[in-house]
Amino acid sequence: MLGLSSLGDWLGLLAASTFAAAQVSNTTAQGVAFGTVIAVRLLPALVLGPVAGVFADRFDRRLTMVICDVLRFVFFASIPAAALVVDDGALVVAWTAIATFIIETVAMIWTPAKEAAVPNLLPRARLETANQLTLATTYGITPVAAALVLLSLQWLVVGLFGPDEPRWAAASSLALWFNALTFAATALTVFFGIKEISGRRTAGVERKAGMLKEFTQGWAFVSRTPLVRGLVLGIFGAFAGGGVVVGTAPFYAVSLSAGDAAFYLLFGVLFLGLGIGIAAGPRLIGALSRRRWFGLSIILAAGSVLILALATHLSVAVAGALLVGVGAGMAFLSGTTLLGGEVADDMRGRAFAFVQMGTRVVLMLAVSLSSVIVGAGGTFKIDLGVSEYDISSTRPLLAIAGVLGVMAGVFALRQMDDKKGVPILADLIGSVRGRPLSPAEPKAAQGLFIVFEGGEGAGKSTQVQQLADALRKIGRDVVVTHEPGATPVGSRIRSLVLDRPQESGEVVTPKAEALLYAADRAHHVASVVRPALNRGAVVISDRYVDSSLAYQGAGRTLPVEEVSWLSKWATGGLKPDLVVLLDLEPSVGLARAVDRGDADRLESESLAFHERVRYAFLDLASADPSRYLVLDATNSVDALAAGVLQRVRHLMPGEETELEEILEDVAETVTTLTGDKG
Repeated sequence: MLGLSSLGDWLGLLAASTFAAAQVSNTTAQGVAFGTVIAVRLLPALVLGPVAGVFADRFDRRLTMVICDVLRFVFFASIPAAALVVDDGALVVAWTAIATFIIETVAMIWTPAKEAAVPNLLPRARLETANQLTLATTYGITPVAAALVLLSLQWLVVGLFGPDEPRWAAASSLALWFNALTFAATALTVFFGIKEISGRRTAGVERKAGMLKEFTQGWAFVSRTPLVRGLVLGIFGAFAGGGVVVGTAPFYAVSLSAGDAAFYLLFGVLFLGLGIGIAAGPRLIGALSRRRWFGLSIILAAGSVLILALATHLSVAVAGALLVGVGAGMAFLSGTTLLGGEVADDMRGRAFAFVQMGTRVVLMLAVSLSSVIVGAGGTFKIDLGVSEYDISSTRPLLAIAGVLGVMAGVFALRQMDDKKGVPILADLIGSVRGRPLSPAEPKAAQGLFIVFEGGEGAGKSTQVQQLADALRKIGRDVVVTHEPGATPVGSRIRSLVLDRPQESGEVVTPKAEALLYAADRAHHVASVVRPALNRGAVVISDRYVDSSLAYQGAGRTLPVEEVSWLSKWATGGLKPDLVVLLDLEPSVGLARAVDRGDADRLESESLAFHERVRYAFLDLASADPSRYLVLDATNSVDALAAGVLQRVRHLMPGEETELEEILEDVAETVTTLTGDKG
């Protein structure tokens, strides 16, 4: 029933406006007639909105809806009937405008009655789903169906009568008759088949504020709330762009050397895209931030308007119109979603009322004004010397609308972006794949983060302690830590990932292992590393993110990019200032580990496993040499320590003198340092 009524609304909009334009022959007059009929539909929303809710609450809803549908049947039928009895085109246009005003006034009363009646038909738990379905139907399915009806009638008339069809058989006239019958069918359905929606106003129930009051209160709230103001203006901008496309479509179709059929096609494709954007948008963008989605949707819609401005073939124009609709639909859906989450409960209803009324006004106003402007502008010539070209005024208007829309989208994206510093394209691709990028958390300027990496038995723990002792000698606050197991929570995770199967009784799968390491790292960074860096300490860690990339990525052959994303998410993007890689042949390192005894689960892996780990470390170092120091771990402890200090002193410019003195104490070992690849 609601779908049939919505079909009637959109079919009436299309048919009445094109019917009015067909009554006059002058191009300018056609633009004025087309735009005037649409503009008339604005007046009831602005003037009679406050009264509509009173009718819905005070009278029987079922009878209210039936009476309204009967009136719409009568006045829609009167429009083509007037053309049969009156020969003056101007009078027919005038009556079309009057009838349209009355029809829209009746619709303003019918709509709140319908909205109040729906809860009587559905369980409360399904209202949200029903509202989403209604939105997709109203702005997606029924406009397309309306365009298809008109397109089918156009082909039928041309097939039966040729280009010179009688006045009564014009496609717009037949569409108006058909549209009138849809409202007659709706009235009969509601009166005889849906008696449950009658409902009457209950005494003592608080009445809703009038629509006009909600409009003004919503405007006041929007004007003083920057985020909501940006959202609302963005939504209006998206619908304004769509309105310009609709308003210029009849003349744009002429510029493509096409006719009314092309107009109906472009109109239908536009709203098909709108429905796709509303219905499929969340699945298309996955886990992308809704704030980013909003700005990108506006840019998509406006950029697609530019495609229309430049298109020279109908197929390109159809693709552009589809993308305009998809972008506008996604902007509308993401914007209303953000409004629901950002607006306080006590203002949410009024904000949504403002958006609903505002989008209607903006859409209709854009359609009407653009049609009048294009109708008055006509076609002008451009002389390039060699030849002249006819340029329709629709092209500059679409180009201006597209440029302004892109600028608005970029502005909204910058103002609302909640992931500053995260590349938008990479975030979009990751979100579509279910792995959105996280914004990097700020790193304290005073702290220094140094990580030691390497295979088993490379001597990392010894070098960590050597560096920590040297830095403490010059008075630095040093925090020595390790992964996994530096916290009480981490120690329990460590037992899960490193205990050998015969000890724990269960083998941890590769993906579970990667997740456990990420969990340990997230807690480690949040509770140990970041607090120390924030107070200006030097944090020295035995292992960090690169160990996961090498052991779980290369060693366990998990997708490295997935392990990398998981670690970035766990750490908030925190990177070390220096990574010291102690490189050692796996066979040598494993022999050292065996000499220590009590080999853990990773140390017990095959030689091939550890070979993959070693080369993964070296690949990571070669990809970012400015942040890595690669040392040959077969050198002596003092030689390695001296090599590390040589590099660290460049990270501490204010304390180079003190570190030089420490280096002099081990000068004799520095000369023996070999294998420094950093």
